[in-house]
Amino acid sequence: MNRKDFQELSDRRIREAKILFDAGEYGGAYYLAGYSVECALKACFAKGVKRFDFPDKNVQKIFTHKLTDLVVLAHLKDELLSATQTNLKFATGWELVGKWTEESRYSVRTKDDAGAILEVITRAKDGVLPWIKRRW
Repeated sequence: MNRKDFQELSDRRIREAKILFDAGEYGGAYYLAGYSVECALKACFAKGVKRFDFPDKNVQKIFTHKLTDLVVLAHLKDELLSATQTNLKFATGWELVGKWTEESRYSVRTKDDAGAILEVITRAKDGVLPWIKRRW
């Protein structure tokens, strides 16, 4: 997969999360919302990998699903720290999103759980996904 693939997958997963939420499938909506962030961070990582460069030592590490690790691999740690220190609403959203794990696919989530993560990921101002997209 390349950067464009991850960008498209991120967009697709957030659309699917909204559809599942509207259908009352809150566990799936929660999982796919977080997965959209994972794909967006992987697109940021891919942006820094040149097609003909020798593979970076971190390439194998990118197969993680841990969002905090992906932030580091995408070279966004300092920007994220700055954003969370200067924008309380964004910081609160990132804190919620940062708790998402791939094991979420096995959990039962409420409407409130799914609604909260969708809201902090997608809101136009201070949303996690728009913040990442400005960097991919």
